[in-house]
Amino acid sequence: MFFPTNKIILLISVSVVLNFLALALAGNFNQDFDITWGDGRAKILNNGRLLTLSLDNTSGSGFRSKKQYLFGKIDMQLKLVPGNSAGTVTAYYLSSLGSSHDEIDFEFLGNLSGDPYILHTNVFTQGKGNREQQFYLWFDPTKDFHTYSVLWNPQSIIFFVDGTPIREFKNLESKGILFPKNQPMWIFSSLWDAEDWATRGGLVKTDWSQAPFTASYQNFNAQACIWASNSSSCSSNSSNNSWLTQSLDSSGQARIKWVQKKYMIYNYCTDTKRGFPPECSL
Repeated sequence: MFFPTNKIILLISVSVVLNFLALALAGNFNQDFDITWGDGRAKILNNGRLLTLSLDNTSGSGFRSKKQYLFGKIDMQLKLVPGNSAGTVTAYYLSSLGSSHDEIDFEFLGNLSGDPYILHTNVFTQGKGNREQQFYLWFDPTKDFHTYSVLWNPQSIIFFVDGTPIREFKNLESKGILFPKNQPMWIFSSLWDAEDWATRGGLVKTDWSQAPFTASYQNFNAQACIWASNSSSCSSNSSNNSWLTQSLDSSGQARIKWVQKKYMIYNYCTDTKRGFPPECSL
C-alpha cells in the first residue's frame, strides 16, 4: 500500500507528539523524587524514567517525593524483587511525619521462590494503625511492571492493583472514626530487610547469597492537590479534579468483593483476638 509523503510525515509527527505526551504523563523521577538513603543503592536511570532500589546485607535504600499532597490519585508501576525474596519488604506509601502521623500503605512481603508475594495494606490516622488487610496477587509481580494506585479524597481511600479496587477505607467521621484529611503527606518507598517478621512470621530468613535484591519503578503519575506554603493547589481549580469526588460504582464494589473473596488472606475486621473495630460494622 502506498502512502503519500505528506501523510507519512503527518503520521510520524502524531507519533512523536503522542510519545512526548506519554513521557510527560509518566513523570520524571529526577524532577519528582529525592533519593533519601542507601549510599548509592538507589539509582535513577533512563533520563529519569526508571528508578531502582537495592538491598544487600549492609543496607537497603529509599526515596521520597519532593512535594507533599493533601488528597490525590497516585499511580506507580513496580516490578518486585524476583526469585527468593524471603525476608525483604518493598514499601510504597504516603505518610506525614510525627507520632500523630497519617499513613496509607502498600507493603510487599517477599517469599521463597515459587511462593506468592503478600500484599500488605494499612491505614494510619493520627498515629493509630492496626488496620491491616493482606492479599495474594493474581499474577507474578516480579515478571513485569504492574500499577499500584491510591485514590485519596475527602470521601474515602481506595487501593487499586492494575485498576482493580481491592480495598476501601471510608470517611466515617460522622460515626466518630478518624479519617486522614488534615495532614499533607509525602510519597515514600523503600526496600529493606525485615527477616524477623516478613516471611512466615520470621521463620524464613533472608538468603544473603541472593543479594543484591532489586525492585524497579516507572510511570509515576499524580493527579493530586499539592500542598505548599500552607495552601492547596486545588483550592481555586477543583473543578478540574474529578477524582476529588470519585467513588466506587456498583461494578467497583463488585470487583472489591471478588478480590476479597478470592485473594484476601488476612482482615483485621475478622481477627477476634484483636477486638472488633467500630468501622468494621458500618
